[in-house]
Amino acid sequence: MTNHEVRGLLTVDALKELVETEAIETVLTVFPDLYGRLVGKRITGDYFIHDVLPHGVHACDYLLACDMEMDPVPGYQFTSWASGYGDFRLIPDLTTLRLASWLEKTAIVLCDVLNEEENVPVSVAPRNILRKQVEAAAALGYTAMGASELELYVFADSYEEARRKHYHDLQPIGAYIEDYHIFQGTKEEFVIGAIRKHLDRSGVPVEFSKGEWGPGQQEINLRYTDFLEMCDRHVLYKHLAKEIAWQNNVAVTFMAKWDERYAGSSMHIHASLWDSAGKALFPGDESFGSVHSSPLFRWFLGGWMTHIREIFAFYAPYPSSYKRYVAGSFAPTGIAWSYDNRTAGFRVLGHGAALRLECRAPGADANPYLAFAVTLAAGLDGIRNQIEPPSMFEGDVYAAQELPQVPSSLNESIHELEKSTWARDVLGVDVVEHYLHFFRTEQRKFDEVVTSWERSRYFERA
Repeated sequence: MTNHEVRGLLTVDALKELVETEAIETVLTVFPDLYGRLVGKRITGDYFIHDVLPHGVHACDYLLACDMEMDPVPGYQFTSWASGYGDFRLIPDLTTLRLASWLEKTAIVLCDVLNEEENVPVSVAPRNILRKQVEAAAALGYTAMGASELELYVFADSYEEARRKHYHDLQPIGAYIEDYHIFQGTKEEFVIGAIRKHLDRSGVPVEFSKGEWGPGQQEINLRYTDFLEMCDRHVLYKHLAKEIAWQNNVAVTFMAKWDERYAGSSMHIHASLWDSAGKALFPGDESFGSVHSSPLFRWFLGGWMTHIREIFAFYAPYPSSYKRYVAGSFAPTGIAWSYDNRTAGFRVLGHGAALRLECRAPGADANPYLAFAVTLAAGLDGIRNQIEPPSMFEGDVYAAQELPQVPSSLNESIHELEKSTWARDVLGVDVVEHYLHFFRTEQRKFDEVVTSWERSRYFERA
């Protein structure tokens, strides 16, 4: 399915007509920040057409060097108080121009982030990091195709109510594990159905939704496509879902683990390579033994597995992300691959042209551009260096303690990335140092806080 066949996408001529007839009044002109949030400006339709299309628009470069609270974080080389926090330029990527059907008379477009003076891509911008790896794949004759299985929890509390309750004693909209349950899904359809509908109307094709393995937990699967478009769809899904939840006086969260009692939320990455003619390069017409006979398949998997601990911080970027990796939770603990085995971190599934690799490690809180970028970098390294994967694992990976394990904390992931010369070679020293500072900042800010758990445990009895 090409972009031109997707309902909800707009051409510039179509946008001009909609603005002229006042069917569109606002164009959300946005880009993903370090967290994968959409930030940017609401621009009037007329100004977007006459000024932004030919020239772009400016934004403060601190947006790629601040934390979740919009606090400018010292220590980034990219920008700082010493440099005065200048501007960079946002150039709309018109292949992403689409309706924002969940908002009145609104369109939305994702932007490329360029350095103001040199007019070149900002190397640390998440979308540019992925684009660099996509171009590396294209230079080898490959198109990376994929999808992200993104899970979320729905709450009966509104965002405002959750804040007033200090995010304690929140009420999931369901009362029991609802995996594949149609009846419980019906109770949640007023918000999940609205998310599906408006995604489809806004140029983000949806395959299905289903109840997941937690009370109030849902999964909405989007149609697979090339890696860059997939990540664009992914961030639009997250943004749209939150706004539709707010419109319906409920809340959703994409935390990888919002409560230790319940299943975590994942962002499983599905990946395969195709050639320029649209032919799948991972043949799926063979039975699986210890190894698959397709060298590209083996080497891509081998590179991904070899480098996963080095890139794990991009899959699990926050201290709370690591609460998800629990045996028997459907989140991986051991690093192994297997065919159609949900205890394995790498699950091979599909047949024929649909054969693909699924990595079950990334959490729903990961920035998709970064997660897909390091995935592709690792897989391409496997191909360049013909890295063979270990033999296929059979059985319960949770019980196989002899296997290498995923990192158990953000600190451990930071250490793995710190010592990786390979990551610096393929991503760039500036990119690795920028995100190491980002991850260290998230860990530091967590470490500085005394939590309610600590008070309840130690206040009286310590």
